[in-house]
Amino acid sequence: MTESIQTRVDRLRADFDRSFAVPLRTLDDDAVELLAVGVGGRAYAMRLSQTSGLYPDRPVTPLPTSVPALRGLAGFAGVVVPVYDLAALLGHPIADEPRWLVLAGGTPPLALAFHQLDHHVRVPAGDVVDASGSTPVRGCLRGMVRLPDGDRPIIDVPATRALAHRMAGHELTEGTP
Repeated sequence: MTESIQTRVDRLRADFDRSFAVPLRTLDDDAVELLAVGVGGRAYAMRLSQTSGLYPDRPVTPLPTSVPALRGLAGFAGVVVPVYDLAALLGHPIADEPRWLVLAGGTPPLALAFHQLDHHVRVPAGDVVDASGSTPVRGCLRGMVRLPDGDRPIIDVPATRALAHRMAGHELTEGTP
């Protein structure tokens, strides 16, 4: 081993050992992590806590279906998951092949396809206007968030899953196997 490689190995070993001595960073309870996305030509946000993965350019196998929002099936870690077009679920025209798939958290498994990933953002909870008050909420949008590039409605992933299942002729609630 040459001198420079040994020096680098020693530095990496010291950095690795030091990483255990540094206290864990904790996230504020007063912050919300969001994905800022573009769907149907409009800006939206999704709570990161309601998702379990984000995938670019994942192949989707089309299905013969009468449900226009159902794009097909995709594989995730050995599990075949239905993929729905988020634009269609939000009432926008279905455009070309979406680039991004977000895997919805919870069960049953479901992926949502969309065209544009703008950025990931962590905002103070005070910048999120929650729509979970006493008034009943309809549709897939729950609240708004104020971001530097403008206000965005927040897509509620569980409500979107429920809508997709209703469109497919199923009435499922969160946690139903």
